[in-house]
Amino acid sequence: MSSNTLPIRASKRYYELDWLRVILILAVFLHHVFMPFNGDDWHITNTDSSKLLDDIMVYFEQIRLPVLFFIAGAGSYLLLQRASVWAFLKNKLLRLVVPFFVGMMLIVPPQEYFEHPEQYDGLMDAYRQRLLAFEPNHLWFLEFLIVFMCIAIPVNAWLRSAMGGAFTMWIARIARFRLGLFALVLFIIAIRCWLKATTVNEGHGIDNLALSAFYGLFFLSGLLFMSSPNLWQSLALHRRTSATAMAVCSCLFYAYYLIDFSNYASLEVRWALWWVMCSLVSWSAMLTLTGYASAYCTSSPAWLRTANSLIFPFYILHQTVIVALAYYIVQWPTTISVKSITLLVVSSAICAASCYVIIRPFTLTRRLFGMKPLPPAQH
Repeated sequence: MSSNTLPIRASKRYYELDWLRVILILAVFLHHVFMPFNGDDWHITNTDSSKLLDDIMVYFEQIRLPVLFFIAGAGSYLLLQRASVWAFLKNKLLRLVVPFFVGMMLIVPPQEYFEHPEQYDGLMDAYRQRLLAFEPNHLWFLEFLIVFMCIAIPVNAWLRSAMGGAFTMWIARIARFRLGLFALVLFIIAIRCWLKATTVNEGHGIDNLALSAFYGLFFLSGLLFMSSPNLWQSLALHRRTSATAMAVCSCLFYAYYLIDFSNYASLEVRWALWWVMCSLVSWSAMLTLTGYASAYCTSSPAWLRTANSLIFPFYILHQTVIVALAYYIVQWPTTISVKSITLLVVSSAICAASCYVIIRPFTLTRRLFGMKPLPPAQH
C-alpha cells in the first residue's frame, strides 16, 4: 500500500480535463484521416491499403473514446455541483441536443452523397432526401453523451446519499493499493463479455447494449472518481503503476492480435479473450493518461482555452470534411503517404478555419454548434 500523498489542489478548475479533451478529439480526427487507407470498409476507401497502419490504428481504437467518456463523466459531476438539475438539463440541451440535430440535418448528409454519389442527382438532392433522415453517423458519440448526461443526474444524487458515500469510500480504500485502481477493470470485463455473449451488438447505436454499457461504465467511473478528492488524487499518485500496467496490457494485446490462436480455442472463446484484451488496454490507458495529466497539466495557456472552446464544433465538422476531400484524393495516382498527408493537412486547415472564422464570431453559429454565447461586449 502506498503511503505517498498529493496535496489537494487550490484551483477549482481541473485543467487536465481540457488537455485530455483537446488531445483525444484530435486523435479521433487523425483516426478518421487515416481510415480510407487502412483496409477497413469505410465511407471512402483507397484502392491500396496499409496493413501496418491498420495494426497501429486497432490499438488506439481501444483508448480514445473510453477516456473521452471518462472525462465527460468527470465534467458532468463538476457541473452538477454548481448548477441545479434544471440548469444542467438546459445546458445539455443547448450544448449537446441542439448541435446533435443540427449535425444530423446539415453536416451528415454530404457524407452519404460522397459515399454513394450514384444514388443522388447532386449534393442538394442528397440534402433533400437526407435532411430529415436523422442519421447520427459519426455523431453517435453525442447520442451516447445525451443519454449518459441524463443518467448522471440520479447517479449524482445517489452518490450524495449514505449508500453512495459508503460505496465511494469502499472504492477509495481499494484505490490505496498500488494495483487497486487497475483491479477495477475486472468488473468492466465481466459486464462487457456477458453482454457481448447475450445481446445483439451491431452498429454504434445506443441500443447496442454491449457498447453503450462499456462506454457508460467509463462515464460513470469519471463521475465516481471526480466525486471523491481521494479517488481523483489516486490517479496521479499511482500513475507510474498504471503506466506499467498499460505497457504489460499493450504487449498482451499485440501478442493476442498478431498470433493465430484458431487451433487452440473456439471462435467464441477467442472473441471473449479479444474483449478482455481490449478492456485491459482501455482501462489501463485511462488510468495512465488521466494520472499523468492530473499530475502535470496544471495550467491552461491561452491557445488551449481557444482550442477547448472550438474542439466541439471541430468534432462535428471533421468527418464530413474528411469524407468530401478523401472522395477526390483517393483517385490520385500517387502513394498512400502522399494522399494521407495531403488529406491531413487540408482537412485540418478547413476544419480549423471553419471553426475560427465561420462559427466562432457569430452568436447564431455558436449556438448551433454547442458553443457558449459570446460575452456581451463581443456581440
